[in-house]
This record gives sequence, structure tokens and C-alpha cells, in this order.
Amino acid sequence: FIILYLRGWRRGHALRPNRLPVWRAICFCSGITAFWLAIASPISVYDDVLLTAHMVQHLILMSVAPPLILLGAPPVPLLRGLPRPLLQRIFAPLFRSKTLRQVIHGVLHPITGWLALNLAFLGWHIPGAFELALHSENWHEVEHACFFSTAVLFWWTVIQPWPSREIFPRWKVIPYLLTADFVNTGLSAFLAFSGRVFYPSYADAPRVSSLSPLNDQIAAGAFMWVVGSLIYLIPTVAIVFRLVEKDSRSHHFTLPLRASRH
Repeated sequence: FIILYLRGWRRGHALRPNRLPVWRAICFCSGITAFWLAIASPISVYDDVLLTAHMVQHLILMSVAPPLILLGAPPVPLLRGLPRPLLQRIFAPLFRSKTLRQVIHGVLHPITGWLALNLAFLGWHIPGAFELALHSENWHEVEHACFFSTAVLFWWTVIQPWPSREIFPRWKVIPYLLTADFVNTGLSAFLAFSGRVFYPSYADAPRVSSLSPLNDQIAAGAFMWVVGSLIYLIPTVAIVFRLVEKDSRSHHFTLPLRASRH
């Protein structure tokens, strides 16, 4: 994916350097690297014995890799990176399909993204589903695919990667992010304050650290709570400042116009 992206980014950057600056390529490559760290680094080795490691993995898959990848504005570079015959014969007719455009529009709708991410987040942390993923490599991969794909849908509304169009007014992204943080906070607080080990496999797992199973769960909940909330709150604050700046600019230009009329 990195080679395909960079091939297309180089072509796009030559034509539109303001739309595809270097920092976008850095973000995309960083997002792919973060994805690899989540599923193929030592983090994945310890996710079966430490809930904290498992939650770090989930956070990277849901809140680090997807926004970084989307900040790279991947649609245009990935398409430009494809061989021209493949793009013209297969993808061009597909994108001309009205039905496909309607499906994509529905999938990328903010409500779809919000529900998909939070249902996947809560659903896979139900003990039965969580234990299933722990004991089955195939289901573990399905879990990871659910987290990553639904996170891409969720963060699409927040990032709005070029050349996509806004569906939500920007001010609506603030409650969109804050309500998702409420879900994260609720589950994190439950894990941190439940007073019992929620997932039996971690109670029986060999100890690879000084943390007891309960303290491991408390640490995992605290990590999700603090770091997860920061990842939601940072873009929220950025959007608020941008909206205030935009409003002050419009107010600044309106005042001279009114004065000139007098």
C-alpha cells in the first residue's frame, strides 16, 4: 500500500502540490506503520496475557492508524498509483455507477460511521466476544478488521480527506466526537472500577509482569480512559478554535462593509 500510495502521491503532488503536500505522505506512511505495530510488533505478542497490551493494540487500530491514514488523503494517490489500464477498464466504470455512488454515500454518512465504530467497540468487549477473539486466531483477525474498518468510517467525518465533500456542518462534528468519547469513558470506567476481573482468560494467563490480573485490568481501563479521551478531545478543541477563527474573520469583514455603507 505504501508503494502504491507514494507512486500516486508523486504524480498528484506534481500537479497539485498544495493539495498533496509532503506532510500528507508522511501521515499516510505513519498510519500504515502504526497499523503494522498494532498487529505485528511485540504488542501483539503480549495481547493474550496482558489486557493493557490488548487495549494499546485496540487504541492504535481505532484511534491512531485510521486518522493518520486519512490525513494522507489516500483516495486520489491510491487511484493514481494504479496501472492506467486497470484504472480505466475496471475502476472508472465502477465510479460512474450511480448505485455505487449511493452506496458509498450511505456508508460514509456520519451516523453510519458513529454507530459502526461504537457498536464494534462495545460489542467486541462483551466477555463472550472478547474471549472468542482471544482463543481463535481467525476471530481475532475479524475483530481487528472490524475495529479498523469502522474506525476509518468514523474518522472520515472528522478528517474529511480531500477531495470528499462535507455531509455534516463542522459544528456537528463536536457532539459527534464528544458522544463517542462518552462511550469510551463508560467502558473504560467500568473496567477500571468494576472490582473484579472481567475476562477469565487474563485471570488464568501466565504473569509476565508484576501486575495482578485486576491491576492489569485497572491499568487497561485507565489507559483507554485518558489516552482515548485525549484522542477525541484534541480534534474537538481544534475544530472549536477553527470555527471561532472563521466566525471572527467573517465578523471582521462584515464590519468594514457596513461602515462603508454609512
